[in-house]
Amino acid sequence: MKWWKRLIGAADAAAPAETTTVVKAVREAAGAQTRDEEEGWRRLSGNNPGTKRDLAPMRQDKMQTIAEWLWQSNLLANRLIELPLAYLLAEGVSLQCKDSDNQKLLDAFWLDPINNFPLKLEARARDLALKGEQCYIASVNSGNGMVRLGYLDAGNIAHVVMDPDNPEQPIGVVTKKDTRGTCYKYRVIVLGEDGDLFSERTTKIRSEDFTDGDCFLYQVNKLATGTRGRSDLLAQADWLDAYDEFLFGEFDRASYLRSFVWDLQINGAQEEDIKKRAKTFKAPGPNSTFIHNEQETLTAKAPELQSADTAEAARVFRNHVLGGATMPEHWFGGGGDVNRAAAGEMGEPTFKMYTARQKMLKLMLEDMGRFVLWKAVSTSSTVDWSDDKYTVTAVFPELVNRDVTKFASAMAQVSTTVTLLIEAGLLTEERALKLIADIAQRFGQDIDAKAELDAARLEKAKRDADKAKSDAFNLTQDERDLLAGKGGGNGGQGAGRTTPAQA
Repeated sequence: MKWWKRLIGAADAAAPAETTTVVKAVREAAGAQTRDEEEGWRRLSGNNPGTKRDLAPMRQDKMQTIAEWLWQSNLLANRLIELPLAYLLAEGVSLQCKDSDNQKLLDAFWLDPINNFPLKLEARARDLALKGEQCYIASVNSGNGMVRLGYLDAGNIAHVVMDPDNPEQPIGVVTKKDTRGTCYKYRVIVLGEDGDLFSERTTKIRSEDFTDGDCFLYQVNKLATGTRGRSDLLAQADWLDAYDEFLFGEFDRASYLRSFVWDLQINGAQEEDIKKRAKTFKAPGPNSTFIHNEQETLTAKAPELQSADTAEAARVFRNHVLGGATMPEHWFGGGGDVNRAAAGEMGEPTFKMYTARQKMLKLMLEDMGRFVLWKAVSTSSTVDWSDDKYTVTAVFPELVNRDVTKFASAMAQVSTTVTLLIEAGLLTEERALKLIADIAQRFGQDIDAKAELDAARLEKAKRDADKAKSDAFNLTQDERDLLAGKGGGNGGQGAGRTTPAQA
């Protein structure tokens, strides 16, 4: 049974006739607005072919409702959301900047009691996975530039308006009407001045129509020209529901297999005799006695429900869902014939998917961090984002503990080989260092071969000079006299020795 029939259909069927008015009101809030309210701008879905790839507004709401319901009630759906979060965020995340003053601004934003990213980031990342999009209303203190974020639930978004001259760029968010019939229009934050980034028409739309504030908008699982994000559970929703139904059906079957009935056979009895006996028959209890003649036979009958191998059927359902989420079977209790070596290889595609989501979260947080620094300066139009002073880095934990033993062994072998090749004149030092740098990347070290080689040569020259000074300081008096061309002391033991200059 489809999830929308299970969750929505029953409620619709039981609803009284007068609820038709409520349904119309919801459709009005999710669809077109009045002309007076939208004077000066229009939805672009009529002319933008990309918006045809979006779900209808009501289906977008259903998708979000179903995703939340599955996460709460379906064990497999819950793991598909929670397991990536554990890998991405379990050890914590931080925003970092090389400039100490800007680092203080980022820390104030990150740890602000309202923003409170250490506490709220996990729930925000969960919402992104379940609903496919996030919107944060940004409030900026006009005195000190401090940024605070308010969360706009994705279920309250009616439309995302795209740039009429660039259909992949969102420029505004329109909310659903509240109980007073009011909707809000927020301008999507883009780091820069509108006049420098958008056409004259788009700049006018953003300045005249989206006047209720600025917001961050982040979306996942969407096409370039789509306007709304998609839940990570959208494609699996029906299959997750079917897997649950299958397991409940197997539970019922197991209960039936444990049941039995008493079968009393009366030989040669007429229908009236059978009815009469049925009124007087009492099923025997445990350790009781059933007394009868040769005309009666009492037998306990258990159901024989023939079925296919339920374990294999469950595995087919489960692996269909897990495969769609790029999650190995043995991560959800289905070990099969997987050994340690195979398990390690099977996890690589999963970690690639987690890395992609981690990159998305990283870009989101760094975007917010740059906005904080942008608002903290008085002349925002002069910010040079290539300057290290404004470079913001979101630091995430390692997705998996690395097995460095094989990389260490490889580095030792490569180092020995390139040294021999350099001595034989078959390899340059810079190329050799590049080969070593390739392995060092596995340890998380990025090495610029040319810069590192220049620095190493300078350091070696300094070490050689320091060693020469140390050796000269530690010479005995006889050795100094010998180097100076004088005769040796200690009973004339140095006589007859020649200095390097004399030789």
